[in-house]
Parts: sequence; structure tokens; C-alpha cells
Amino acid sequence: MPNTYQSYIGGEWVSSSSGETYETFNPAHKSDVVGTFQSCTIGDTQTAIAAAKAAAEGWANTPAPRRGSILLKSLAIMERRGEELARAITIEEGKGIIDARGEIKRAMNIIEYAAGEGRRMFGYTTPSELPDTVAYTIRRPMGVVAIITPWNFPLAIPAWKIAPALICGNAIVFKPASATPYAATLLTEVFEEAGIPPGVLNLITGSGGSVGNALVESPDISAISFTGSTEIGTRLYSRGAALLKKIQAEMGGKNAAIIMDDADLDKAVGGVVQGAFGSTGQRCTATSRVIVEDGIYDDFMKELVDRTSALTVGDGIDEAVDVAPLSSQNQLDTVMEYIGSGAEQGARLVIGGHRLEDGEYADGYYVEPTIFEDVPLDSRIAQEEIFGPVLTVFKAKDVTEAVEISNSVEFGLSSSIYTKDLTVAYQYINTVETGMVHVNAPTLGGEVHLPFGGLKSSGVGAREQGQEMVDFFTEPITVYIDHAAEAKDRARFI
Repeated sequence: MPNTYQSYIGGEWVSSSSGETYETFNPAHKSDVVGTFQSCTIGDTQTAIAAAKAAAEGWANTPAPRRGSILLKSLAIMERRGEELARAITIEEGKGIIDARGEIKRAMNIIEYAAGEGRRMFGYTTPSELPDTVAYTIRRPMGVVAIITPWNFPLAIPAWKIAPALICGNAIVFKPASATPYAATLLTEVFEEAGIPPGVLNLITGSGGSVGNALVESPDISAISFTGSTEIGTRLYSRGAALLKKIQAEMGGKNAAIIMDDADLDKAVGGVVQGAFGSTGQRCTATSRVIVEDGIYDDFMKELVDRTSALTVGDGIDEAVDVAPLSSQNQLDTVMEYIGSGAEQGARLVIGGHRLEDGEYADGYYVEPTIFEDVPLDSRIAQEEIFGPVLTVFKAKDVTEAVEISNSVEFGLSSSIYTKDLTVAYQYINTVETGMVHVNAPTLGGEVHLPFGGLKSSGVGAREQGQEMVDFFTEPITVYIDHAAEAKDRARFI
């Protein structure tokens, strides 16, 4: 019988006030129940907000280095429980175990970096235009913040929001995706074991509709950090702004890799295959498009098809598997719809394009790695985020046309170029419309000490990670101290 997991409110593991629960299932074996989780209500959400509000002042007044020491304890716990956490990601979200281990490492990196900010949360001093006056800035926590995360990185994305929020002195209400509450529960256990005071971190699980709205509307929530779809993120940002809340929204991507004639073919094909089909294409920085210069096109396509054909598909718990199942029936239906629309709108299917449902695949959400070429620029598969193992290929006569194709979508998260020509690389860097650019590397990921985020429909509000994480989770306060021995007429200095 599957375990039943509770929400975490005010330092206690509790059941939903409604008594309602729901189950989640393993995408590789959809009849296998991962666990039973709480269907939290608006009332539960309000209780969690109240618990965070009650704990916020004490946590804010805890010295930042001491907050950092708790994060370092959580880092050690996560390292000890690393394999357990990785397996939890694989059986809940579906991704390959090697990718899941990488996700744990990414979460550990951000916690380590955030802990260090406990001794680096700098303000600055500056000369005042007034005599006998000291002027400087400090950083103050926002208070209570909401963390709303997606299903595709069920542990790393929560970690890279929670750790910065905690080190900056905020109390948190954490709402993970309803499809992936197991990893979120284990992550909360890690922070609890590390000694986070009651009420500082609160976990609510269940449907995001009414619960998410309660977080946005609450006057006690000062800031919201969201990762998810562009549609939901745009609505959240609009409503949050109307309520004068601080919002960051990391949303979709339609990332392109550009391959120039002088590219290292082996390196370029390897990067594209990794970017397109790693994590089953279910990440916002996945390579969804590849734009190839004419002179290398045929050689590139031959090598791309050969390497894609060699990929193995199966249960992600098997380390030998290259492409794991999609995360859910909904994702499978969405990806198959896009594949169908590609053919209907004139693209040529080169490889893949089918659901796998016989034998070992019968009980999971499997689809073949898929490549289209001769793709109309205005087609859905050329313009919309698919979030699956589907790659579209385009030709370009030079870097100018390649960048124009790259920029022809509403998204602007990540991109890459493969070239040995420094002039071409810098032309790309200076003209491509993405928040993150890579030269001779895949479109994937980033490093925790650098900002993460995109342009256009890919993101709005402050970037995540790097120094920007402190900027978002704090407010700068400007301080003026007049230390003169006697009063003076200050008006003349204005």
C-alpha cells in the first residue's frame, strides 16, 4: 500500500482540513502509485500564510550567517540522502536517473551558493552631500513570500527559489506542482531536519487553481516567485502587479542552436542531441530548434539522424536508458498532437513520430525521439513550446539569417551557436534575442552564480540565481545618519 504524505504547516506535518487526498503515479509504469498526498484547501493555504507571518520576524532577526549555517546543514543532509532523492525524482517525474542525479547536484550547488550569501549580503556606503552625515544601504527581507514551482524539475527549481528566500530572511509558503509533490515533500524534510524554525517554511500540496489564487490575493504575501507556463505566469504577474506585489515569473522557451559551416560537427551534433532529447525534452532550456548553415547541412543531418537512431528509450531508473517517458498522459497527448500538426502543416518527418506502447512500453508514456525538417516558419512546431523530444530543423545561408530565424518566435530564454569564427560568434551574441547565450555548447542550463532567465515571453520580473536572487528576495533600504553636534539648516543642501 502506498504511503500517505502530509503537508507541512507551522512546523507540523498535517492533513488537509477537507480530509481529501489524491494519488500520483510513476510515468514509466502508470499503474504504480508513488504516494497519496493532501488536497489542500484555501483554508489550509491561509493557515500556512498565517504560520509564515508569525515566524517571519524571528527569522528576519536571525543573523544571516546563522541562517547560512542551517542551509549548510541541509546541504550535508541532501548529500547523504542524494540517491534517495534522485530515485524519487525518477519514479515521480519520469526522467532518467542520471539526469535526476544531476538535478540533485544542481540543487546542492544553489544551496551552497545561497548559504555563502549569509556573509555577503552587501549594501554599500557612499559620501553624502550633507556635512556630518553618513549614507549607506542595507537589505531587508520581503517578509512572507510564495514559491510556486513546476513538475519538470521537482527538486532543483524549488531549491533554487527556497534557498535564496531563506538566506535573505523570508518566511515561505511553498506550493509545488500537483503532479510532483513527492520530491517537494522530501526537500521539505531536508530543511526540517536541518533545523528550519517552525513556520519559516510551509508546504501545501494539491491543485494549483484556487490555492494559487489565494496566495496571489493574500495581503500578507509580499512577493511571489513562479516558474511555469507563459499563460499562467502572465496572468499572475498582471494580478500581482495590480496588488503591488513583487513578482518574478520564469516561463517558456523555444530554444535554437545555430550550426555554422565551420562548426566542429561532432561537438555540434552531440550538443544538439543532448539538448533536444535529454530529460525527454521536458525542460525550459531544451533545444527545440536547430538552424544549420547550407554548407554543412547534409553532413549534419546524416550524423544527427544516426545518433538519434541509436538512443534507447525506456524506464528512467535504468542507467542505460537515454530517453525516459514523458511525465504524464497530458504531456503525451500534447506531444503527439504537436507531432500530428507538424505533418499536417507541411513539415517532413525524418525520424520518430510515434508513441511506443507495446511490450515494455505498454504501461508508460513513451514516445520516439522525433525530428522534422522543411518546417514552415509559421507552423505550430516552429513557433510553440512542445516540451517533449521533438526537434525541428531549419536551413540558413549565413549567421544573419540564422539569427533572424532564431528570433522569429515569441520566446527568448536560451540559445547557442557552434562556430570557430570569433566575429560570427560576437555577431550572434549581440543580436540574438535570448537572455542566455552559449557558444560551442548546448542551450541547456546555467551556473548558479550567474543570472537565469529570458527575454520576451520567456520571463518577466527579476532574474533568478546569481546576485539577482538577493535583489529579488530583499528590499534595499537607504539610511542617512546625521551625527552633527548641533542643529543646522539642512534646506540649503537640497
